[in-house]
Amino acid sequence: MTADVALNVARPEPERADLLVWVKNTLRPEYGERPLSPRRDPMHELVSTILSQRTTHADEEAAYHELRGLGDWDAIIAAPVETVAHAIRRSNYPESKAPRIQQALVALRDSPGGYDLDFLRELPVKDALKFLTDLPGVGIKTASLVLLFNYARPVFPVDTHVHRVTTRVGAIPKMGEQAAHRALLKLLPPDPPFLYELHVNLLRHGQRVCSWTAPKCGVCVLRERCDAYAVYDGRVPSWKA
Repeated sequence: MTADVALNVARPEPERADLLVWVKNTLRPEYGERPLSPRRDPMHELVSTILSQRTTHADEEAAYHELRGLGDWDAIIAAPVETVAHAIRRSNYPESKAPRIQQALVALRDSPGGYDLDFLRELPVKDALKFLTDLPGVGIKTASLVLLFNYARPVFPVDTHVHRVTTRVGAIPKMGEQAAHRALLKLLPPDPPFLYELHVNLLRHGQRVCSWTAPKCGVCVLRERCDAYAVYDGRVPSWKA
C-alpha cells in the first residue's frame, strides 16, 4: 500500500458530498446525461426488481414476461407456487422469490390502493419507504428504485455496483448495502434528477470499469480521486462486501 495517502473517506461530510458531485459530473461525459423518466410502470418496476436479485437484466425481463403470461395479478396470486416458480425460473432462486412475490401481491391487493401505487407520489418519503419495505420480499433497494424511477422521490437506490464504486472512491466507509443507503443519501442533494443520473451512471461504471474483480483502473476516469486506486497503487483487489 502507498504510505501517507490522504483518503477521501477520512474527510468531513461536506467534502465527501463535493466528491459525489464531482463523480456525477465526471461520469456524465462517459455515459451521458440521464433524464429522469419512468422506464416501466410501477408494478412492473416493483416485481422486476424483486426478480433482479442475483440475476442478469435479460433473465429478469424473461422471467417477468413469463410470469405475466400466467394472467393478471389476481391470477398470479391464485396460481400454485410451483407454477409461479417455474414461470420465473430464469431468475435465480425462483423457489424463494415465487412465494414472496405472491405474498407481496396479496398485501397490495388487500391494501386501500390495491395494485395502484400512485398514492406514493404524495405520501411522505419516510412513509412511502415503510409501505413498500413492509411488503414481503421488498427491501430498501427495491423500494428506492420504485420511488425514484416512477415517482421522482428524493431517494437513492444502492445496488451492488453503486455500493462498490462509492466505497472504493471513498465517499463512504465500508459498510453493508442497507447502511450505505442512509450514508449516501445523507451526503446527496434532495434532487431526484441528480440522484437518478448518479445512480444509473454509477451502475454502468460498476458494470463496465469498476468491476468486482480485476477492475480496469487504468482507464477509469475516477482514478485521480479514488481511495482504492491510491491505496493499492492502481492494483485494486477484488471486492469483498
